[in-house]
Amino acid sequence: MLGAFNNIFKIPDLRKRILFTLGVLFLLQVGNRIPIPGIDSDILQQMAADNAGSTDIFTLINQFTGGAFQRLSVFAMGVMPYITASIVFQLLTMVSTTLEQLSKEGEEGRKKIEQWTRYSTVVITFAQASMLLVSFQNQQGPSGDTVAYSPGLAFLLQGA
Repeated sequence: MLGAFNNIFKIPDLRKRILFTLGVLFLLQVGNRIPIPGIDSDILQQMAADNAGSTDIFTLINQFTGGAFQRLSVFAMGVMPYITASIVFQLLTMVSTTLEQLSKEGEEGRKKIEQWTRYSTVVITFAQASMLLVSFQNQQGPSGDTVAYSPGLAFLLQGA
């Protein structure tokens, strides 16, 4: 068994892919641990503890992001903006004749739609992150303190 595992690392392409995957997983974990600037992490932890076991939207989103949402980390949005963009383009393909023709062009058309999906993911990420920050900037924890140290435009620009 150990010999087979060692043989995996003797193949350069496979070794490169495995190390890349491990690197991405490491960066994901680091990004999930870094809170966005201006957030009181202690209040967020108190709120998460109070909501433990409930079925509200906070708990649901936190489950989708692997716990990054309750820390309001740099990667708190997770893959949700990409999923949203993908769904939007699938629906637009049914409505728009241009996108429908593009999707029927084969691999080249699908690549073009996928590229547009990625671009729109950036816009959707900014919009969803801004809405998230607006909702959290005046949110109060159990102690009555706000989650944001200094709510306002500066907080929104830092976080988004």
